[in-house]
Amino acid sequence: MLKGCQVFLAHVTTKEAEGKSEKKRLENVPIVRDFPEVFPKDLPGLPPTRQVVFQIDLIPGAAPVARAPYRMAPPEMKELSEKLKELYDKGFIRPSSSP
Repeated sequence: MLKGCQVFLAHVTTKEAEGKSEKKRLENVPIVRDFPEVFPKDLPGLPPTRQVVFQIDLIPGAAPVARAPYRMAPPEMKELSEKLKELYDKGFIRPSSSP
């Protein structure tokens, strides 16, 4: 830094307003309230097994697309982690086995 120059440092954070998290609740979305049978509180289970097996055939030697995940706010990341853990514990999802 040059002598005699003023330097300012600012640290900006967001402050959640009281009740703000309630606005983002799924139950507060009008379409969800209008059709509760489509959006159950708890997932009923895995769908029945089908006669057709779906898979994605990989091209030998092809590299996967390398993209960084998009950034999420800490509350969003926490919510995502909780949902993923819940779905994993119920057996609805499993770790990726992609190469």
